[in-house]
Amino acid sequence: MATRLEVLRMLAELAKLTEIDEGSSQAFRVRAYENAFHGIEGFQGELTGLDKKQLTEIKGVGGSTADKILEFMATGEVARLTDLRERYPPSFVELTKIPGLGPKTLKLIRAELGVEDIEGLRQAIAAERLRELPGLGKTSEEKIAKAIVRLGLHGKDRRTPLVEALPLARSLVARISALDDVETAVPCGSIRRFADTVGDIDIVVATTDPGSVSEFVVGLPEAAELIGSGGTKTSFLTREGMQVDVRTVEPAQLGSALLYFTGSKTHNIALRQRAIDRGWLLSEYGLFEEDRVIASATEEDIYKALELQLIPPPLREGTGEMEAADAGELPPLIQRDQIKGDLHYHSDRSGDGRSTIEEMVEAALGQGYEYVAFTDHGEDLAINGSSREVMLEHRDRIRAIQERYPDIRLLFGCELNIGPDGGLDYDSEFRQEFDYCVASIHSHFDLPQERQTVRILNALHDPWVNAIGHLSGRYVGRRPGVDLDIDVVLEALEVTGVALEINGALDRLDATAEVARLAMARDIDFVIDTDSHHTSDLVRMDYGVTHAQRGWVTTERVANAKPLKEFLAWAARRR
Repeated sequence: MATRLEVLRMLAELAKLTEIDEGSSQAFRVRAYENAFHGIEGFQGELTGLDKKQLTEIKGVGGSTADKILEFMATGEVARLTDLRERYPPSFVELTKIPGLGPKTLKLIRAELGVEDIEGLRQAIAAERLRELPGLGKTSEEKIAKAIVRLGLHGKDRRTPLVEALPLARSLVARISALDDVETAVPCGSIRRFADTVGDIDIVVATTDPGSVSEFVVGLPEAAELIGSGGTKTSFLTREGMQVDVRTVEPAQLGSALLYFTGSKTHNIALRQRAIDRGWLLSEYGLFEEDRVIASATEEDIYKALELQLIPPPLREGTGEMEAADAGELPPLIQRDQIKGDLHYHSDRSGDGRSTIEEMVEAALGQGYEYVAFTDHGEDLAINGSSREVMLEHRDRIRAIQERYPDIRLLFGCELNIGPDGGLDYDSEFRQEFDYCVASIHSHFDLPQERQTVRILNALHDPWVNAIGHLSGRYVGRRPGVDLDIDVVLEALEVTGVALEINGALDRLDATAEVARLAMARDIDFVIDTDSHHTSDLVRMDYGVTHAQRGWVTTERVANAKPLKEFLAWAARRR
């Protein structure tokens, strides 16, 4: 029986392939699948056992989509999806990641130039054939060529965005963990270190019956091509070409296996050398002195035996964590339970928001938050923004709702759009109406570095701006971040006192961990936000905190780790 995660993945793929097939992201069928995805994502009940009538009672699920969900739940397949997969294989779908290649353009270059994959596109660009097609031209051709390079789509060892790999890994782990002879299953490698892209999926399974695990894995519907199975390792390729390695260990060896297969390579080499210096051997099976097992059951036991502090997985990148752990100086990293509020929070007042203010408040209370800032889009963002009059009505509604929720502080805020020259929504006098503002870029991603940097600097100098949201504007694997002079931007953040946002959306994870690490070397505050547009998005806080840990962000530097009174004083200090 398919899980909710599997149903969501099916609907997402159906929407993506239908968009290509229909040549439009706004086609009726595409919207139907997307609406069903969002409806099921927010549905609190169990899908198992629901009939068609009950499925269509879920917001956004129509009759035709309900039929496909039932077909998938019963057979693990959908005939319509199978047909689309045959017409649009993964190598062709990968082209959709490139900015400038919408579904209509993709169908055009396929029909006119025979382009079926990245390599075919590169050859067409090299021959200057794209510029000959209607609606393109030399400039578009050059931008597409540049995007291929910036997105890392030009090499053989291409990586998969975490936003795509993590749901698959969790779905696999959930099903493997349910087996009778499995004690636990854990995704390792880049996923456990929470890198924003991954090369493959590594799963470590503690079990007393490795044979039954291997047999189960071979039969998974995701296992499109078996690479190998035997002993303690089973490997397969998904239909999209992603490799999954499932490794079984004895329960007593779980700690050493987790340590070994989490990596990184640089971190593991340093650990093994530390063991060698003591006359020991460290492997995936344990820490040994000849035949004697010194430690193996937990990672903490191994680090302790090596006279190191326990190093959290997000730090294991060979960037100074070993030296810090040796000196007992690992920083007090921000933890999820220390977050007191969310400061980038949308309601259905934004054109792209899907939950009401009340629903978002209830969700925030469920997270134990002391405060949230509703930062719906300003007027300059086409389609999704709000005029002054509408925004003031929104303010009055928030204040009226506040009376019903005395246990949480509701802040009237705005996500201000940063224009190409650094201008912001509304005028300065009107911006004073807001309790809190995050300013973000949403357009003009191709400006040269100097102009991109200047637009950020101009926005930073506005006294009503509390934080800069998703700094680079990137979408991991789909849109590279804007070209900024990071040193100049960080210096300006330090001087102005504006906070740097860590955006927890998996496809953003922006600012990057590298930029966060540079900011930690300066006197710069952070806010960790979800950028939620629906109640189901609040899980992004977990992602944002883990991503912040990769940047070595500590608790005292996170503004929304402050209690309400302290936070309000912090937010008012620039005003």
